[in-house]
Amino acid sequence: MDLEQARARIRERSHLNAFISVSNGQGSGDAVAVKDLVDVQGMVTTAGGVILPDVPAAEDAPVIKRLRQAGCLIVGKANLHEFAYGVTSINPHYGAVRNPHDPSRVAGGSSGGSAVAVAAGMCDWAIGSDTGGSIRIPASLCGVAGFKPAYGSIDIDGVIPLSTSLDTLGPMAADVATTARAYSIMSGEATSLEQLTKPRLAVPTGWVTGLDQPTAEAWESVCLGVPEIEFDDRDTLFQVGLTILLFEAAAFHRRWATECPEKYGADVLRLIQRGFEVSAADFEHALVERARLQDAARRAMRGVDALILPATAVVAPPIETANEMREPLSRFTRPFNTTHQPVAVLPAPVSGLPVGIQVAGLTNVKTLRAAAWLEREWKG
Repeated sequence: MDLEQARARIRERSHLNAFISVSNGQGSGDAVAVKDLVDVQGMVTTAGGVILPDVPAAEDAPVIKRLRQAGCLIVGKANLHEFAYGVTSINPHYGAVRNPHDPSRVAGGSSGGSAVAVAAGMCDWAIGSDTGGSIRIPASLCGVAGFKPAYGSIDIDGVIPLSTSLDTLGPMAADVATTARAYSIMSGEATSLEQLTKPRLAVPTGWVTGLDQPTAEAWESVCLGVPEIEFDDRDTLFQVGLTILLFEAAAFHRRWATECPEKYGADVLRLIQRGFEVSAADFEHALVERARLQDAARRAMRGVDALILPATAVVAPPIETANEMREPLSRFTRPFNTTHQPVAVLPAPVSGLPVGIQVAGLTNVKTLRAAAWLEREWKG
């Protein structure tokens, strides 16, 4: 995509509020939107907040250097939930990111601007980050593909952290093939989606509960005939990951949240302050428990290639009520940050508001291949 075409599309759909800043570069190639947590030389990194210095980054983050080496062009810095600490991308400083399928609804977070940039044709693909579902939730709500690779697969230097033992970077694109190609650029790991074979799929027993009607209807259509397997308890995985996130995020934000709390949005400040209440002992226990849960997850999946389940329990909620929906939006995503597993998300074959389906595997390539096979089957 030509950068001029990308910028024209951004201007045409500016009401979606997908970008905090737009580049002034020229040229053709893969036009990439970058979540505004990642340093891009010559552009200010805000992290969706107003605390960081208002000066351009002196150099590219390693992942951006990889993009440039592959001939990619940076469209701009995508809007996000403040400091990536939320699931709606309702940002008090830069405005809410709006869903392109219904602008009265949220795009999801925290990588909402990245998902909207893809869904609205403002770029060829986008970079998001995922600590508790922040690639998969907005991809699901906006009807695009996304990929949270296995923890540690992509260099996160030059990225403002949220929770360093959970943070991952990953791509979002219109389809799984483009997502896989983007992942290869970001990571250097080769992926091949040729000669796809039917994967062995399963649903974790007892996990899929409390869906709204559109999501339930979509889920029933895609899970038909897929067997269940015993897997770690969803709520345990959720709570262990949340404890780690709260503690590590509070450690990073402690000084600012103490010295200038008024510079945070109310929802993010509440989460940071909640993290102050997590003891070091609770954090250490959660780390030990996470290691046990990761081993158990690997054992549970010995006989399957991937798990499938909804990405969110609800479709995109209205902006006015979205802050009440944190748990239904992250219920099915956060557990796989705890296990450090790779997870792809792709749109279910539905009309109406998008519904995303997660594909959780053990290796990056096999996970992407399983998602690509499903996409091909659903498209007929």
